[in-house]
Amino acid sequence: MLFTTLGSVAFSLPPFPSDTVYLPAALWIGLALIASIISIRTGISLALTEILVGVLAGNFLHIQSNDWINFLAGFGSVLLTFLAGAEIDPQSLRKHLKASLALGAVGFFVPFLGVFALAYWGVHWNLHAALIGGIALSTTSVAVVYAVMVETGLNRTEIGKLILAACFVNDLGTVLALGIIFANYNIWLVLFVAVTAVTLLLLPRLTRWVVNRWGGRVSEPEVKFLFLVLFALGGLATIARSEAVLPAYLIGLVVAGTLMHNRVITNRMRSTAFALLTPFYFLKAGSLVSLPVLITATGAGLVSLFFLAKMITKIAGIRPTTKALGMGSRVSNYTTLLMATGLTFGSIAALFGLTNGYIDRMQYTILVTVVILSAVIPTFFAQGFFRPRVDLGEAGADAKAIEAANNPEEREVAGALDE
Repeated sequence: MLFTTLGSVAFSLPPFPSDTVYLPAALWIGLALIASIISIRTGISLALTEILVGVLAGNFLHIQSNDWINFLAGFGSVLLTFLAGAEIDPQSLRKHLKASLALGAVGFFVPFLGVFALAYWGVHWNLHAALIGGIALSTTSVAVVYAVMVETGLNRTEIGKLILAACFVNDLGTVLALGIIFANYNIWLVLFVAVTAVTLLLLPRLTRWVVNRWGGRVSEPEVKFLFLVLFALGGLATIARSEAVLPAYLIGLVVAGTLMHNRVITNRMRSTAFALLTPFYFLKAGSLVSLPVLITATGAGLVSLFFLAKMITKIAGIRPTTKALGMGSRVSNYTTLLMATGLTFGSIAALFGLTNGYIDRMQYTILVTVVILSAVIPTFFAQGFFRPRVDLGEAGADAKAIEAANNPEEREVAGALDE
């Protein structure tokens, strides 16, 4: 009743003249500026703030996207995915490979299967909608986890590096599932896979050559080179009915080592993404959420049901794995809660489903609302109650236990240390 009343008096913007792009651009950038200020003042994640501002603007200002906004939003999601892959330290990933693979695999498969079962057999969504639901809620949030790691200083500890690596593996499973399940299996897919494989093999050396040969100039040829690769493979992925974020994540991973030694390139690409591109993506994602759906008994009930499903399946999969790896209770709970977060890839999967007609707006609203809740609630409890006490050596002790679990010959030494 509340949102029905508010909706009836909401300010509805008149349509902009078709021959101008500047006024709608001013409106969307203005909303992005408001979101940035709110994020700075409150300390809430910028992506989450932009989604929430988009929710309000979509329901009360009735903002609408068009072709060029859709393009900017699409490239924003691709570039954000690339940057997420590029943030992974290859050395940390190799060092914690077994543990991160174990945590990332259960962090993806258990929620994916659990949420899919609930959506398909429990609430009777069709097969495609249930698959989108499972994929969207199987994610973790590298962005949220990375921000928390930096804020607490845990990004410099082995436990922090392990958690980030596990989050990368978890989201890689999500991106692969989205690309594989909904791909159109034809000659274009074969071409896409072949070109992507060759590109990933040659790209690290080519990127280093471009950076060494032409890097550091005002014209930014190295950034344009990476944009070219993202556009080309993204275009092939789209033709193959896959998702452009799939090659972007893999491209980010294979060039991460090069970019680790050339942080200026990463910083410039991040500035382009967060200043211009990703605001359009997150504002658009939020604008498609229907608030009237959420205040119905059915909508609120489904949000609660799917949120509980994500949390329960994440905990059921990750916590036993952390204990098997030798983590103490506090660090185990902390790792589990952070890996239960979700934001970027969850919203990307949901928007992919809506854009391609696999889910309707009600289902999209439910999934994105659960994604938003999962970005906030697990982070609050992790930071408030289970943050490892670095000054007491908790993170270091658990790192030794994990190394012992991965190397059987060291278990006796670890046991002696524990005693």
